[in-house]
Amino acid sequence: MPVTLDPDAAAVLQAFRDAGRPPYETLTPPEARALYLRGCEVARPETPELASVRALDATGPNGAIPLRVYRPRTLREKDGRAACLVFYHGGGWVIGDLDSHDAVCRILADEGQLLVIAVDYRLSPEHKFPTAVNDAIAAAQWIAANADSLGIDPKRLMVGGDSAGGNLAAVVALNARQHGPAIAGQMLIYPGTDFRMSHPSHSEPETSCLLTHSVIRWFRDQYFNTLADGEDWRASPSRVEDFKGLPPAYVLTAGADPLRDEGDEYAARLKDAGVAVTHVTYPDQFHGFITMGKLLPKAGVALTAIAAWLRTLD
Repeated sequence: MPVTLDPDAAAVLQAFRDAGRPPYETLTPPEARALYLRGCEVARPETPELASVRALDATGPNGAIPLRVYRPRTLREKDGRAACLVFYHGGGWVIGDLDSHDAVCRILADEGQLLVIAVDYRLSPEHKFPTAVNDAIAAAQWIAANADSLGIDPKRLMVGGDSAGGNLAAVVALNARQHGPAIAGQMLIYPGTDFRMSHPSHSEPETSCLLTHSVIRWFRDQYFNTLADGEDWRASPSRVEDFKGLPPAYVLTAGADPLRDEGDEYAARLKDAGVAVTHVTYPDQFHGFITMGKLLPKAGVALTAIAAWLRTLD
C-alpha cells in the first residue's frame, strides 16, 4: 500500500540517512547497541518528574532479572494498591535496554497514573531464543507473586512493549492464559508476531525505513538458534490458533513498517476471538517512532492515547 510519511517523520528519516549511520547488520551486536542508544538520546523527549525511579531484581530460573520501577506522583490506587504495567523494550531482541526506553516508561507512568516496571531481559546473540521469552515470563510471574510488597493490585497487572517487546508481551499474555499470572491488558506497540515474514509489508519499498527489511533478518539470525525457531509460537505468537480468553488489547501499528500487516492481522484475529481490542494505526509514521518524542510530535500523541487506555483498565 502507498505510504507517505508526515513532514516531521520524513525529516527525521532524511536526517538519519544524511548522517551516514552504518546499518546495524554491518556492526557487531555491542556496536549496534551503542549506536542505537546514541540515537535514542538524540530523540529523547522531556520527561515528567516522578515520585521515584528505583532498581530492583526479579528472581528467575536462571538468576536475577534486573527491573526498573517507575512510580508517578499521582497514582491510581485501590485500597493502597496500584495498577502496574510490566514493560518490555524493543530492539529486535539484540539491542535496546532499560535506558533506551526510559522516557517512554516515565511518560506512561505519569500519564497512566500507574506503576511501570521495565524488564531488562537478556539479549541475543549471547542469549539465544527462548531466553528472552523465559526472562519475560519469569519477570511477570515474579512481579505478580510479589504484588503485596510492591504495592500492586494483582487484578490490574498489565503487560506491554514495543516491537520485540510487543512480541514478548503478547507471548506472556498467551502463556499466562494457562499458567498465570492473571493479566488485565496487553499493550502491543507495532509488535512482531509472525516470523514467516510473508505479509506484503515485508517487501514494500516504502516500509524499509529505519527498521529495514535486511536488519529484520539480521535480528532474526542473531535471535534464533535455527530458522525452525520461528515456527515456535513463543517466537511467532500468530501461530497460536485460539485467541479466546486473552486479555483486552491495545494494538498500535505504523504505515511505514515491515511489521504493519502482521500487527494489523493480529489485532483482527484477537477481535474475531471475542477479545476487546483497541487498534490504532499511524499510517504516516515509521517503525520506532514512539521513542522519538523530541523530534516527532505524534510520539507524544500516541503515548497519551495509550496512557488513556491504560487508565480504563480498572
